[in-house]
Amino acid sequence: MKIKVKKLKENAKLPKYHHPGDVGMDLYSMETVTIKPGEHCRFWHGFALEFPEGYAAIIMDKSGISKAGLKSMGGVYDAGYRGEYNTQLVNLSDESYTFEEGDKVSQLVIVPIAIVELEETDKLSESARGEGKFGSTGRK
Repeated sequence: MKIKVKKLKENAKLPKYHHPGDVGMDLYSMETVTIKPGEHCRFWHGFALEFPEGYAAIIMDKSGISKAGLKSMGGVYDAGYRGEYNTQLVNLSDESYTFEEGDKVSQLVIVPIAIVELEETDKLSESARGEGKFGSTGRK
């Protein structure tokens, strides 16, 4: 599939797969920023995308950054969105973390989406899990 990308800012580094078979395209910081413990920071990426309906672009964590205690605050981009992409990170660690301009911040994954029609009902069918919540499968 081909996706159109429009550079909105001159210093933007466009999303990029780094290895054959990679699922996520790396997204980059356009400035040097230090995020202190507990702080949030929005990184603008300086590009916009166009892709077909039936797909979504989802912002995901970079594993190395998440190991340092930073977490993306999510982000789902619909096919009709034509604005600038961004990533919001929160620093959950006890130490400040500095991104230099051009550093990887997050990754963008393009996924197929099922558009559903909801049908309201008073009863759902039985399942093996039933109403089992978090931890319902036990520890082992």
